[in-house]
Amino acid sequence: MLSKISTKINLKTQTFNKIPVCEPLFLGRETDYVLDAVRSGWVSSKGPYLKKFEDQFSAFCGRPYGIATTSGTAALHLVLKALGIGKDDEVIVPDFTMVALLFAVLYCGAKPVFVDADPVTWNMDVSKIASKINPKTKAILAAHIYGHPCDMDPLLNLAKRHGLKVIEDAAEAHGALYKGKRVGGMGDISCFSFYGNKIITTGEGGMVVTGDAALAERCRYYGNLCFPMDATRQYRHEEVGYNYRMTNIQAALGLAQLENIDTLIQKKRDNAALYRQQLEKIEGLQLPPESKDAQSVFWMYGLVIDPKKIKPTRDRLCEFLAERGVETRPFFMPMHRQKMVAKEYANLEKDYPVSNLLSEFGFYLPSGAGLTSENIETVCEAIHAAIIS
Repeated sequence: MLSKISTKINLKTQTFNKIPVCEPLFLGRETDYVLDAVRSGWVSSKGPYLKKFEDQFSAFCGRPYGIATTSGTAALHLVLKALGIGKDDEVIVPDFTMVALLFAVLYCGAKPVFVDADPVTWNMDVSKIASKINPKTKAILAAHIYGHPCDMDPLLNLAKRHGLKVIEDAAEAHGALYKGKRVGGMGDISCFSFYGNKIITTGEGGMVVTGDAALAERCRYYGNLCFPMDATRQYRHEEVGYNYRMTNIQAALGLAQLENIDTLIQKKRDNAALYRQQLEKIEGLQLPPESKDAQSVFWMYGLVIDPKKIKPTRDRLCEFLAERGVETRPFFMPMHRQKMVAKEYANLEKDYPVSNLLSEFGFYLPSGAGLTSENIETVCEAIHAAIIS
C-alpha cells in the first residue's frame, strides 16, 4: 500500500511520480484486527493480541519467550539492564550501525567499544573483536546491518571462550537466515524493531526474544515499571523500572503483519534481484552483499560508490535522484563520530576506515516491499542517467 507513490512533484516543467524510500505494505487483516482490539476495549498493554504476537513472533525466531516493547531501542535497553550491565562495564558493538544501539549502552552507564565494519558484508568485522576484549567486557552486541546476517559462528565461539553474553540486534533483519538459522535465534538474547519502515511494523514497537526464562522474566519486570514479578498489584517497587510496554492495538497490527511475513520478505528479495539485474554492470558501484552462508532480507537496498570510478559524488547523485522524484538516504554515520562520544574516540579515528568509507560513499534506494517493477526501473534509469550519461 504505497499511497505516496501517486504524489506528483514538479521540477523544471517535468512531472515525476515520487517514489518513497520505504513504506509499509498491508496485505492482510491489519484493519480487522486493529478494529477488533479497539472494540474489545483492550487498548493498552494487556489483551489477547499482545500475547499472540509475542508467542508467534518468538516462535518464528525459534525462541520460546517474547517480550513486546515500545521500540527497538527500548528492547536493547531492557536486554542490557536484564544482563546486569552498568557502570564500568564494556560492551563490544559495531561502529557502523544505527545510533539506537549506542544510546542503549550509554543509558546503562556502560562503555561502548567499537569494531570496524567488514568491507564485504558491512556488518561488524568479527576478526577484529578479539583484540577489543578485556576484563571489563561483559557482552558482544552484534547487529545484522541492512538485512544481512552478521557472521555468527566465529562470534559465538569467541564469546563462549571468554564467557561473554551475545546480544543480537536484529532490528533490520526479520527472517534473515545464517546457515539456515533465523536471526534472533542464535545469541543469548535478541532485539527487534517494528518501526514503520521495518520488514513488519506495529508503527512504533519492538520485541525481545530469548530461550532463557530468567532473562525473559527480568526483561518483562524492568519493562513493566518493576511491578512485583508475582503479578500482585502492590505499588511497591524495589528497583527503577521503565514503561516499555507495547499496546494491544499495536500488537494487533503486528500479528496481521506477521501472518504475511514470508510474502513481505520474498517481495524484498525479488526487488533486490531486479535492482541487481539493472545495476550490476555499472563499474564502481558496490551492490548489497549476500554471502554464501546467508540469506539477506534486503531491508534496505544500499549502494556504495567508488569515487575513483564514478564522477558524481554520493551527495550529488542523491540530489539528482531527488530531482527525479526518487527518495534516498545516506548510510549511517559511524558511532565513534557521534557527538556524545566523539571526543573520547578522536584518537582512534584510524581504527575505523571501513565504517568511515561506508558513511561517506554509501546510500540506499527506495526499498519498500510494495515497490513495482516500474518503480525500480525508474530508479535505475535515473542512476544510469546520472552516472553513465
